[in-house]
Amino acid sequence: MTNDEIESRALRAQELFKQGFNCAQAVFASCADLYGVTDLDLALRLSASFGGGMGRMRLVCGAASGMFMLAGLQNGSATPHDSEGKMANYAFVQQLAGEFKAKYGSLICAELLGLAPKGSVDPRPAPRTPEYYEKRPCPEMIAEAVRLYLRSINLKSRDNIQSIL
Repeated sequence: MTNDEIESRALRAQELFKQGFNCAQAVFASCADLYGVTDLDLALRLSASFGGGMGRMRLVCGAASGMFMLAGLQNGSATPHDSEGKMANYAFVQQLAGEFKAKYGSLICAELLGLAPKGSVDPRPAPRTPEYYEKRPCPEMIAEAVRLYLRSINLKSRDNIQSIL
C-alpha cells in the first residue's frame, strides 16, 4: 500500500469520527474492507462498543482497539488450539500497542484525554460540537492508529516476500 493510500484511509477515519462515529469505529471501518468486510453498517456495529475507551469507561483507547480488531482480521486464529497462531496475533497486537504507547505515552483513554479517574461512568456520549473537536486529541490519534496499522502490515508483507525470495 502506498503512502498516499495510507494517508487516504487515515483521512477517511478522521472523517468518520467527525461525522459522529466513535474512535474505534473510525479506525476499524476505514480499513475493514481490506478483509472483505465491505458492509459499512456491519463494520460500524462490530466496533461500536469499543469507543470511549470501551463503552465510555475510558479504559483502552478506542483508536488502539480499532487497530487490534484489524490485527485480528489480518492474522487472528480461528482454530481453537492454534497456539502459534494466537501467539503471532498477540505479538502483533503488542507491537502495535507499543508503537501507539511510544507515540502518545499511554493506551488508556482517560490518560490520553487528561481525565481524572471517576467512581462511576456516565454512558452518555458528549455532544459533538466544534468545541468538542477542538479540545480532543482523538482525530490525530485515530489517523495515526490507521497509519501505524497499515505501515505495519506493509512491513509484514515485505518481510514475507523477502523470506520467500
